[in-house]
Amino acid sequence: QVQLVESGGGLVQPGGSLRLSCAATGSIFSILSMSWYRQAPGKERELVAHITEYGNPNYADFVKGRFTISRDNTKNTVYLQMNNLNPEDTAVYYCNTVHPATFRGYWGQGTQVTVSS
Repeated sequence: QVQLVESGGGLVQPGGSLRLSCAATGSIFSILSMSWYRQAPGKERELVAHITEYGNPNYADFVKGRFTISRDNTKNTVYLQMNNLNPEDTAVYYCNTVHPATFRGYWGQGTQVTVSS
């Protein structure tokens, strides 16, 4: 069983920055690959960034050069540093993982990010 809890969302002006955190329960965090997704109103949920259990990141094209995903296995936490935010980044951001043995997916409750002047 894995529980994910996101934090760090909020209201930010265009060009600003936020850092999202996703804390995971359980003892297997170090072998989990982790992802950040987002869902804007009226749109489908989309993958933003992914980090493997080895720390290798991948990004959606629309965030490359602006967002950075990282992890701290000592804190069972994955981060999403978001810079140069624009209104199109407004969405609920979700943390996700898939258990490597059961292939069951886990989602956090989401954290709202609003980019507006």
